[in-house]
Amino acid sequence: MVGNTFPYTSQDWLNDIKLAHSSGIDGFALNMGSDDWQPARVADAYAAAQTSSLNFKMFLSLDMSVLPCLTANDAASLRTLVTTYLSHPNQLRYTRGSSEQLPLVSTFAGESCKFGQASVPNGWSSQFTQHPDLQGKMTFVPSFFVAPNQMSQFQGVVDGTFNWNGGWPVELTTDSTGSSSSSLSSTLKNLLGVNTTTNAIGKFSNLLGTGETSSSSDTASGLLSLEDALSNFIGSTDSDSQFLNASIGNTSNNVYIAAVSPWFFTHFGKNSFNKNFLYLADQHLYSKRWESLIPAQVPLGTDSDLNATSTQPSISEQVDIVEIISWNDYGESHYVGPIEGALPTGSEVWTDGMNHTAWLSLTSYYASAFKAGTYTSVSSNEERVVVWSRTHPASADATSDTVGSVPGSELVLDAMWAVTLLSQPANVTLQIIPSSSNSSTESPLAQQTFSVPAGLSKLTIPISVPDTMDSVSMRTVVERENDTVMDLNAADMGFAFVKTPQQFNFNAWVGCAGDGCVV
Repeated sequence: MVGNTFPYTSQDWLNDIKLAHSSGIDGFALNMGSDDWQPARVADAYAAAQTSSLNFKMFLSLDMSVLPCLTANDAASLRTLVTTYLSHPNQLRYTRGSSEQLPLVSTFAGESCKFGQASVPNGWSSQFTQHPDLQGKMTFVPSFFVAPNQMSQFQGVVDGTFNWNGGWPVELTTDSTGSSSSSLSSTLKNLLGVNTTTNAIGKFSNLLGTGETSSSSDTASGLLSLEDALSNFIGSTDSDSQFLNASIGNTSNNVYIAAVSPWFFTHFGKNSFNKNFLYLADQHLYSKRWESLIPAQVPLGTDSDLNATSTQPSISEQVDIVEIISWNDYGESHYVGPIEGALPTGSEVWTDGMNHTAWLSLTSYYASAFKAGTYTSVSSNEERVVVWSRTHPASADATSDTVGSVPGSELVLDAMWAVTLLSQPANVTLQIIPSSSNSSTESPLAQQTFSVPAGLSKLTIPISVPDTMDSVSMRTVVERENDTVMDLNAADMGFAFVKTPQQFNFNAWVGCAGDGCVV
């Protein structure tokens, strides 16, 4: 997000490039908006990539949700921007089915842009892709937010598709993500067995045990069945398959960019960006989405999620590029880079103290596997455990929140999640512990030990606050032959799961322990 880099210096760009490169990331998609200072930051980014000598690539992702596209002059401005970097040595070049690799250009949105022409396809074609300034000089792979069966109108206009929404099971979330409505999507209503006029939220609450009439046995069985049903959507490639099957010309030469993302939560009020919702990211979404895009089977490990053995047709051979959403979009909580630059006003409420760079320790493993087409074994000096959770119960009432409850929060579980990457088998214990400063010496409030083989394992246990406490924390201990190999005490790192928050915060706290942690 170039829009979050206003105070960036060339050194800031270089620092980000070095960290990304060490995490297995090969380049940045530069989401560029309409601020008059953003072209200068784009220039700095390209220059820093060249200075790094890391063969780190850049490409433009034109943010058409804010860039003007009503007139031919608007298109001319975009062409000028794009042509500036076509020959840059660090410009990403990618073309399918041709020995000539052309510069890649993408977008965020743009499905309504006509550039003064009679239709959207004609606008993009005559004023951009087939204009003499750019014709035959680039590979154009936009993210147009249209149904897959509508992509056929762009035959001869685009060279492929970037499925931005594919990073999350968005079909489960509220119908109108720009509103504060608490309506569930039609997909989720069907899953729950209710029609559009039924109180789906109420039924969902009953299944989770938050309704007044739920018995403990009904709650347990309902929660398990619902969690099992939702697990079918985690990491799904259904939307990818639909876009891959869409007809936009020579299918074998269409470039496909798949999205992966660890999280999504935004909480701006109506007097700001008016964005208040989340996408379901439970049950190790980041890992499972990556795994769905890699042809090889993930090495032997343990998976404590429900429906962990479910499989779906592989699309890995058709995926050209994986785009991680995102490096620095703090407003939507899916950043994997460090918190720096200029945050959107108000987002500090849910990003302060919520560093996500521990997710880079998973990114490096999966990115390497995607590029190689196979997973490598974990060496002893690469072992790590990555742990994350939210900071309050999904059903909590915030005492001082002026934005309101968060649509989509009906979907989420109160849990701690962990991923271990081990060179040898070990016992891994997940614990819910007091959040006090001496938590290391106190008995855990709840715990579960898993006998975990070498390789990658995905583990989870519930998290809750006892009636006698205001908050708890979490700890992960990895032991081998009675020796502690890794110990991640989140209480010592400032994490607390609070019973009654002042403001809603469905962002994730993420930590990493072990020699294999990237940072």
